[in-house]
Amino acid sequence: MTEQYVWDLQDIDETQVAVVGGKGAHLGGLSGIEGIRVPGGFCVTTDAFRRTMAEAPSVHRQLDQLARTDPDDREAIRTLSAQIRRTIEGIALPGDIAAAITDALAPFGEQVAYAVRSSATAEDLPTASFAGQQDTYLNVVGPTAVLRHVSRCWASLFTERAVTYRRQNGIDHRTVHMAVVVQQMVFPQASGILFTADPVTGNRQVATVDAGFGLGEALVSGLVNPDVFKVRHGEVVARTIAAKQRAVQALPAGGTQEVAIDAQRQEQPALTDAQVVRLVELGRRIEAHFGRPQDIEWCLVDEDFQIVQSRPITTLFPLPETGDQENHVYVSVGHQQMMTDPMKPLGLSLWQLTAMAPMHEAGGRLFVDVTRRLASPASRAGLLELIGRGDPLVRDALETVLDREDFVPSLPDAPPGRPQSGGSPAGGASAPIETDPALVTKLIERSQASIAALERDIRTKTGPALFDFLLEAFEEHKRVLSDPLSLQVIMAGMEATWWLNDKLQEWLGEKNAADTLTLSAPDNVTSEMGLALLDVADVIRRHPEVVAFLQGVEGEGFLDELAKLAGGTEARDAIEAYLDRYGMRCVGEIDITRPRWRERPTTLVPLILDNVRNFEPGAAERRFEEGRQKAQKKEQDVLSRLRALPDGDRKADETQRMIDRVRTFIGYREYPKYGIVSRYFVYKQALLREAERLVQANVLAEKEDVFSLTFQEFRDVVRSHQVDGQLIQQRKDAFRSYQALTPPRVLTSEGEAVTGAYRRDDVPAGALIGLPVSAGTIEGRARVILDIAEADLEAGDILVTTFTDPSWSPLFVGITGLVTEVGGLMTHGAVIAREYGLPAVVGVAQATRLIRDGQRIRVHGTDGYVEILS
Repeated sequence: MTEQYVWDLQDIDETQVAVVGGKGAHLGGLSGIEGIRVPGGFCVTTDAFRRTMAEAPSVHRQLDQLARTDPDDREAIRTLSAQIRRTIEGIALPGDIAAAITDALAPFGEQVAYAVRSSATAEDLPTASFAGQQDTYLNVVGPTAVLRHVSRCWASLFTERAVTYRRQNGIDHRTVHMAVVVQQMVFPQASGILFTADPVTGNRQVATVDAGFGLGEALVSGLVNPDVFKVRHGEVVARTIAAKQRAVQALPAGGTQEVAIDAQRQEQPALTDAQVVRLVELGRRIEAHFGRPQDIEWCLVDEDFQIVQSRPITTLFPLPETGDQENHVYVSVGHQQMMTDPMKPLGLSLWQLTAMAPMHEAGGRLFVDVTRRLASPASRAGLLELIGRGDPLVRDALETVLDREDFVPSLPDAPPGRPQSGGSPAGGASAPIETDPALVTKLIERSQASIAALERDIRTKTGPALFDFLLEAFEEHKRVLSDPLSLQVIMAGMEATWWLNDKLQEWLGEKNAADTLTLSAPDNVTSEMGLALLDVADVIRRHPEVVAFLQGVEGEGFLDELAKLAGGTEARDAIEAYLDRYGMRCVGEIDITRPRWRERPTTLVPLILDNVRNFEPGAAERRFEEGRQKAQKKEQDVLSRLRALPDGDRKADETQRMIDRVRTFIGYREYPKYGIVSRYFVYKQALLREAERLVQANVLAEKEDVFSLTFQEFRDVVRSHQVDGQLIQQRKDAFRSYQALTPPRVLTSEGEAVTGAYRRDDVPAGALIGLPVSAGTIEGRARVILDIAEADLEAGDILVTTFTDPSWSPLFVGITGLVTEVGGLMTHGAVIAREYGLPAVVGVAQATRLIRDGQRIRVHGTDGYVEILS
């Protein structure tokens, strides 16, 4: 079969990326859209690239060397990339390939100018645009120059920036091939970029047009600031006209040059409003064809628009699917659950099946639709009050949306008698509860009995019967979660906290007094988990041989090896006992697919060794007792000061009741999550056993493939013994792309990511503002840690990270303060920071970027800001 080295653009569509690369496939697709003009041309295929590369064995040796290079060795990558480019540019094109290109040029004429453009197979993809990674050459005149520039395009596959970008995106250099697009050159009066969604806010209803005079290179290279137009529903709603002093124009003999714009034209718009609206209409047609928002390069030639490129906008956060055209407002679940990373499909579907409220998926994250609650004035007030207590940024974002009066519809209030969210302790859910520790004991026993029954009953279930059983188990799961007594106890503890903070600030002028009053509160399973690891360290510290062994541990089988060492059996038993109680936990634990500590006990080893190094024996008991005594002393101080006030006995008695209530109930706040995660691990073990059976039956390649299926899809595979391998691969690719996205706290159905802001002027200039969640001020070294496995803490360090879920609490015993990008007053990191008496500020935007690892910082946990010290 004869290879076809040149394809006309008219014969190409977007399915042929492997042959003509991403740019070529998109241009071919554009050529087929009615009413869209694309400059004529052809593609030199990837077959031509492979054939030419095969004639240069030295390239393959250089690629081997590049694959072995340390990704952080920029100098080595720069040198090797340059060598590969020189080699490729020096290869003579095989005669039949050169002839095919020359024949394709002939119909255009001898001295016609062309744009010669790189089109890699990993380019303009839905998950990674690779914009600007390879080269484009404009105004290339004549066949000889075109052939030379085809080689230069092939070589640009190995620019330093392209090599680095591929490594960052996990793409093997050998799997990427280069096609080249050759198009007749157009000489525009104006050109620029059209985004069919606002690239800053994400709003899909707002298109943005950047425009300048001459060729688009002036805009792309940053030579000039563009005119910027924003269009919504066929109308220009905003415009900024820039002073355009320079432009790039084509030279008659080939190439381009910068030219000055006449002074009288510099501040004239490059497009009229009517032209902008017409361009956006074309963009909407292109967007509809490709099925997602597009980043489009355009040229205005003789009053007509020509499209020279279209690629997907990969930075937009995806939208939940609703199936209607109504407006919706979504709140992020991940920001409440302290897990803003993407979840795999099985994890998403399990959380949806066991959650108490309907949830919507987008970008691998879950969101709750709060539109109806915002629409009713009464439920709106309760929702904003409750959310504002936990995360002021979410409240501010919701109020920003509400300020657009036409976005959220107005509905009548709920009928009288229907409970609303929020409220004060006097009239809220916790009012009828007596302050009785037996209530917490009763709830914990109920949960433990339910989990024990689940573990017992699931053992005999396999095949379709397992999935039927699990659907019933999910109903029990929700019943336990929605237990009215459990919800009342949680609210009683939270509302007592709010009451104490509000009243003691009003009466005594003291901020966040509850932070000290709740130190070492009983029954907090998450804080107990951190202290228990100190006890494990006490056992291990006594055995130097075990400590030395643990410092070199790599594989997960190390627990079996411990028994061979002096003191190893005792150390192993201590770790095993810890795993029996807490082994179901892990970072990102709301995603069932994440590896648990029981599955990867090596995760705990660095934490244990930090505890061995940084603490003396008996630290857990001492810390708990110190916290209890501080709380007791604070209580006595507060009550005595209250009694000295007018009406002081009443105020003191009320405060005493609230202190008793908060100390009795606040620890239980952490238990329902522990129960959820305990049940999840039981589900996971059963599902993985089922996946292993599918591997044994040659249905699946590996058992973790089921993580890329929803629960229902997994059930169907078990019934049919058939699986769609292509779907699994697509899901894995999508998950990788979701990892690069930052989920918004609030998302609208128009695609707008609403961030919210702190409306405060009581902080020093230059300070990083956040939410005060644990009182006190501390100064120390910032340790910016994004992965708990890489924690290497010393006494006095302040932890700075994106978010902390309960699995981070063992780290809390070894730090003096906490700063996170995500969090609220009652999220886990805040609760445990207060429990351990750590000054903490959460919800600090971009904290891990603005604070450098090793910098000295001062954390103002009472007032909610962080200072970076010189």
